[in-house]
Amino acid sequence: MEPVSEATTINSVESIQHLISQVEKVIRGKRPQIEKVVTCLLAGGHILMEDNPGTGKTVLARTLAQCVSGELEGQHVVFKRIQFTPDLLPMDLIGTHIFDDRTKEFIFKKGPLFCNVLLADEINRASPKVQSALLEAMAEHQVTVGETTLKLERLFFTIATQNPIEMEGTYPLPAAQLDRFFMKIQFGYVDEETEMNIYREYLDIAQNLVELQQVLSMQQLLHLQEQAAQVYVHEEIVRAVSNIVRNTRNHPDISLGTSTRSGIAFLKCLRAYAMVKGRSFVIEDDVKDIAKAVLEHRLIYRNKDGKLKALDGIINKEAERLAKLKLY
Repeated sequence: MEPVSEATTINSVESIQHLISQVEKVIRGKRPQIEKVVTCLLAGGHILMEDNPGTGKTVLARTLAQCVSGELEGQHVVFKRIQFTPDLLPMDLIGTHIFDDRTKEFIFKKGPLFCNVLLADEINRASPKVQSALLEAMAEHQVTVGETTLKLERLFFTIATQNPIEMEGTYPLPAAQLDRFFMKIQFGYVDEETEMNIYREYLDIAQNLVELQQVLSMQQLLHLQEQAAQVYVHEEIVRAVSNIVRNTRNHPDISLGTSTRSGIAFLKCLRAYAMVKGRSFVIEDDVKDIAKAVLEHRLIYRNKDGKLKALDGIINKEAERLAKLKLY
């Protein structure tokens, strides 16, 4: 695979930074989280955001979707939002067959899954049966209804939000569902100064959300995804990913380690993250920056102490090995 040229990188970086700057008109003090969401978009994956209500998860998802959904260059980028509730049914996502009085036949009416950018809001408030309805769509970009398999759009990006599983009325996502998310991030509260600015300017921020325009077309997004796939990764960084993934399977405090699929997702995210950071190659620090977001939600720990220390120890050990090599 040929590395990305310098001129292409510059153009791509400008497009990415323009997108991030538009999102920051609404979402204040959360650039690291915004960068990770954009990383998953460019990597061709999906992202899960978890935190307490009112921290801005849904607003970030809506803002990003508004910046990429529209009809630039004649291509329509479709955004759909699903509010997950306990009474939601799989057909509410996928769609259902209805009887057409005119043709006297059953026709399939597509559900909101048939879009380009999907906001699955409070995904863990719905039953596991409904959560599982997303599995095929997220993993294979297709939906099976009866004996018919329907392809989704080439660009299909899911932004899911969830409340902490300890909260009342939530259902933990099954491991297979979690594994389809390239990253899981904690949104967190902003610092005191940023929060004060939000209080002073909340009317302007709300107006900014209303006035946001599409800044990237479908063609541009697909091109950025292609460019991200060509970002250069040194052999030793590939080895570091492999070491981290394999060490999660042998750690005494981890009962279920990560899979080969998670390692592939890790590499895709590393390439996309390098582009978000303005580079055509992955550096050692990128591994440490995103490893936890990519891997932690895929692990099952034996105890609370392991959850606090195990993955950090594995990542830090590999980061120290890379630092000694001085690749860049």
